[in-house]
Amino acid sequence: MFSEFLINTWIAGSVVAVVAGLVGFFVVLRGSSFLAHALPHGAFAGAAGATLLGLDPILGMGVFAVGGALTVSTLGRRGRNDVVTALALVVMLASGALFLSLGSQYSAEVFALLFGQILGVSSAELLPILALGAVCVVAVVVAYRPLLLASVLPEQAAARGISTFGLSVFFAVLVGLATTMSVPVVGALLMFSLLVGPPAAARLFSADPLRAIPLSIGFALVIVWASIAAAYLSSLPVGFFVTLGSAILYGAGRGWFAIAARRPAAA
Repeated sequence: MFSEFLINTWIAGSVVAVVAGLVGFFVVLRGSSFLAHALPHGAFAGAAGATLLGLDPILGMGVFAVGGALTVSTLGRRGRNDVVTALALVVMLASGALFLSLGSQYSAEVFALLFGQILGVSSAELLPILALGAVCVVAVVVAYRPLLLASVLPEQAAARGISTFGLSVFFAVLVGLATTMSVPVVGALLMFSLLVGPPAAARLFSADPLRAIPLSIGFALVIVWASIAAAYLSSLPVGFFVTLGSAILYGAGRGWFAIAARRPAAA
């Protein structure tokens, strides 16, 4: 489990978990789960297109994920955000299907892009994952206060001179970067589980952001580490354990919240 060929797996999985727990907290806080669902599929389409052209898949993922983020945040400003996100999602999925149909590496590429290859992370893939992960963490730290205020009290943020639209664009691009970093490791489908499950559970355990964010990161780390170990020992897909762990954590959070809500009434 801790052999040399799995070192990259543990490192990459840990970086993805930290970024997913941190960025995912704001995804849940801002009610942007649909965006977090759409952008990984955009990254999948970009990687498929890059593979077709013989380019680095990470480059294609970045272009499509960030491009999709900018499109959704810009067009959603004066229209229904959910409609814009849904249309962007289907366009990116259709593009991905087209690129894959034109290529010759269908089965292997689809499986890797949709479900990840966390047990096969190479040293060449590790460096961009670390770099993009660091960019995401620094971006959240720098923009933490205005982003938190704009997420919770957008009217008050606007009254203080904070550009809520600018922060929406910033956050969408941030989710796009987090997606670009994570899809090669956990896949387009499973990144959504990490961006939503642990942060949603953390918010149920604590409403204080200074407590909920570390909880969210901790939950994501536990899920990823436990999933890697379980997959290694059982030979079952990592994604099954990631999704199952996220669902169990969220269920535990709902139970805790229900019990905590009854205590004042009982007193």
